[in-house]
Amino acid sequence: MSNTQVLMPQMGESIAEGTIVTWLKAPGDRVEKDEPLFEISTDKVDAEIPAPASGYLLETLFGPGETVEVNKVVAYIGAEKGGTGSTPPAPATPAPEPQKVAAPAASVSAEVSLEDLRRQRSSPLVRKMAQEHGVDIRQLQGTGVSGRVTKADLQAYLDKPKAAPAASQARPSLNGEKFKYSAGAGDRLEPFTPMRASIAEHMVISRDTSVHVTTVFEVDMTRVVKLRARHKPGYTARGVNLTYMPFIMKAVVEGLRSHPILNSSIVDNQVAYKSHINLGMAVALDWGLLVPVIKQADELSMLGMSRQIADLAERARTKKLKPEEVTEGTFTVTNPGVFGSLFGTPIINQPQVAILGVGTLTKRPVVTEDDAIAIRHMMYLALSFDHRVIDGATADRFMAQIKAFLQDFPESLL
Repeated sequence: MSNTQVLMPQMGESIAEGTIVTWLKAPGDRVEKDEPLFEISTDKVDAEIPAPASGYLLETLFGPGETVEVNKVVAYIGAEKGGTGSTPPAPATPAPEPQKVAAPAASVSAEVSLEDLRRQRSSPLVRKMAQEHGVDIRQLQGTGVSGRVTKADLQAYLDKPKAAPAASQARPSLNGEKFKYSAGAGDRLEPFTPMRASIAEHMVISRDTSVHVTTVFEVDMTRVVKLRARHKPGYTARGVNLTYMPFIMKAVVEGLRSHPILNSSIVDNQVAYKSHINLGMAVALDWGLLVPVIKQADELSMLGMSRQIADLAERARTKKLKPEEVTEGTFTVTNPGVFGSLFGTPIINQPQVAILGVGTLTKRPVVTEDDAIAIRHMMYLALSFDHRVIDGATADRFMAQIKAFLQDFPESLL
């Protein structure tokens, strides 16, 4: 009987590769069909990959930390023991050598489409080569999947003779010495995980793409606190924990209905208004951050919203999310307030044009409209928006509507 090939799966239509995080079985171990076999990390999601067949793990062809193209064989499963393969050791990670800072590359247009962002992604090897040679791979035409720059593309570019720049156009080189890392006694160097590397890249792309502006509003959440306390037992009886997030998500939905420009994307100097409201929900993990998406949130009741939030958060933490559950978001809500943060200035999740940061809920004395001093439950909400398409007045009207909705939240929705 022939051996079964284990392939690097296609985790979404835009995913061209995955990085093996760890093998959950060793060569010689018995595996059952659909039992988790290894963990991978991609641009979109971390996931456990099940075994395609029952048998014995004969050989693994790639080790932890290695990036593999989709549909490539990564291991073999056989009906009987006897394979000679073994897991290759994880690639050694030497202490990073200080890199010289290359002269700035030609500026890239701020109008970057989603497909442009995909083409900018290349393998870690290519990105490292580009960094070492001071090459901006965004300027190269790639021949790989989705137009990605391959090693051969980069090498061909490097092999081309370069014309000497005119003296008047030469840029002064930066002094890389001042950016050198000086090792101290007891320092520990730890390489980026695949997820951390992906987050870092996406954050840089977003800051280079959108013109970020943040506006902060203070919201009296006292009514919401009372409504939650009143209805929490009923939700618990239906198997749902009623938190504050469904209230905030409902307010966001109402705000986006009235201000659809915040539920859009920029495509080739045009505004693409989305037909549905798909709310991304940032979930902090011990090893990074994922943003599962509540699809068609504008059609959900408070009970349905509560169930979706709890389900997606739990499956994000247990690596059970499906690729389609972390895509197609149109607006994102992040909640650093759970850790005690008053407010922050979150970075937009491309290709969206805005993101809402939720601060911590605190009790403090407030001067009321009738000049009395009362203890109220207060919260800061911070909206980061892309000033290329959203004006400050529009952003503030959106936030004012969310504030008013939360301060007079309709009990009928519960």
